[in-house]
Amino acid sequence: MNDALPREFYDRDVVVVARELLGKQLVRAAREGIALGRIVEVEAYVAQGDPASHAYRGRTRRNAAMFGPPGRAYVYAIHSRYCLNAVTEPPDVPSAVLIRAIEPLAGVELMARRRGMSRPRDLARGPARLCEALAIDRGLDGWDLTRGERLWIAEDAEGTPAAGRIASATRVGVSSAADRLLRFYVADSAFVSKRPRVSAAPPGQ
Repeated sequence: MNDALPREFYDRDVVVVARELLGKQLVRAAREGIALGRIVEVEAYVAQGDPASHAYRGRTRRNAAMFGPPGRAYVYAIHSRYCLNAVTEPPDVPSAVLIRAIEPLAGVELMARRRGMSRPRDLARGPARLCEALAIDRGLDGWDLTRGERLWIAEDAEGTPAAGRIASATRVGVSSAADRLLRFYVADSAFVSKRPRVSAAPPGQ
């Protein structure tokens, strides 16, 4: 299994990191075993001028992990379920990438038991489903993703998808800054959680 991505990977512009996380492997090692999947959909939350970001109004106990250092997990609760983010950029620059969906690669039976269902396409298609499938909760908030233990992100043999395979769209479920094209996904993946009616052209990043 590949080593965890280094802190330098995360210590960059959040949009660059978001796009380059596509195709990487999200790995969860727990007592029951290892489960992992290929990241196919993400959303970027920008440090400055992004009212959809949890850090828009400043630091709180809930969002403290967003303020760094880069390479930490930011896990928050929503409707008794959880969502996983990878923190980016230098400390005190609160930006993060929400991991929205993965393509299950290993530990599929374990994910299915946790989710109480067996259809691979739906095991981790959406951020709350993903966290349930990988047993991620607030106990992993602030976890160092660069340690290569419990929860981390690694390279994949396929590498980052070619630019032509990456599509962008508006983020899901946000009412502020709802027109910003900060959701990125692998256009030909069946494991993406939500597709726009008309796919937006990828920005020139």
